[in-house]
Amino acid sequence: MKHHLQIVALVLLAVAASSFPQGLPCGAARATAAEPDVTRIVLIAGEPSHPSGQHEFNAGAILLARAMNEQSGLPVHVDVVHNGWPEDETILDGAAALVIYADGNDRHPTFGHEETVDRLIDSGVGLMCMHYAVEVPAGPRGRFFQKWIGGHYEAGFSCNPHWTADATPAKNHPVSRGVPAFSSNDEWYYRMRWAEPKAAVDLLTSTPTREKINRYIHWTPAGEEALSSRQTLMWAVERPDGGRGVGFTGGHWHRNWAVDDFRRLTLNAMAWTAKIDVPAGGVPSEPITELQLNENLDPKKTMVRVALPSDDDLTQPAAEPVEFRWPGKAN
Repeated sequence: MKHHLQIVALVLLAVAASSFPQGLPCGAARATAAEPDVTRIVLIAGEPSHPSGQHEFNAGAILLARAMNEQSGLPVHVDVVHNGWPEDETILDGAAALVIYADGNDRHPTFGHEETVDRLIDSGVGLMCMHYAVEVPAGPRGRFFQKWIGGHYEAGFSCNPHWTADATPAKNHPVSRGVPAFSSNDEWYYRMRWAEPKAAVDLLTSTPTREKINRYIHWTPAGEEALSSRQTLMWAVERPDGGRGVGFTGGHWHRNWAVDDFRRLTLNAMAWTAKIDVPAGGVPSEPITELQLNENLDPKKTMVRVALPSDDDLTQPAAEPVEFRWPGKAN
């Protein structure tokens, strides 16, 4: 009976650990006032989204936090909030930066909390948004993002095909340290709606072509016009309030966190957003294994085992061109 109870207890603990309650990941401790030299970052992971292996916000956030907290050697502590905006906003107190990896528009964690975020921004807190989290509607929310991070994805203007980007980091910027040019297949958004005048500095660029696109999602005249010209995939601003902002359009495929340069660029950007000096060789982290990629995935009706990135990802056949289409487009 005692052995049976121990097994039941272990099962219950495993279920609880996999449910990702809002707050800190298992085993994490919030940096306290007793650690004045530690810079705090709060990484907000969005609610479950998309099929298995895509938009794995919770699992991706854990991988990034583990790299920063346990492998970087930097005076930093990343607290992870799972499944959207924190129920207890005191976790934001004293944070040098917020990093948001989540869905956008009305599923964006900041939706309904714009005034709170704006107060943090005005106090100099950094903000980095990744993948779908760079998309909000035009209008008041778009203007907030132009202020906070310099620009945003705008439906009907920006586009989001899946394509292999031969990505080039900006020279002489701290976020590029230790990151050579690399290739990665992702749902790379481009044609952002920038603040006017544009204040954002390009951190990562590539040139989309028909041959490189293997899937069209939302396709716009501006996206087609930009084919064969260099486009911004990651950008940065240093705001008048003293804070920093970053937008990163990659992060659709969970497998890409195992691409060393893709991951290093992201970790560098997180550190820079929090005003941490980026090491000369970039923020170090250990290689990610296939086993680690498949830990903490959101439970879905159909689960897919995530494979490590391969050359096959980069050589997918070109998709057939499509008509212009996006949510809300009039017929």
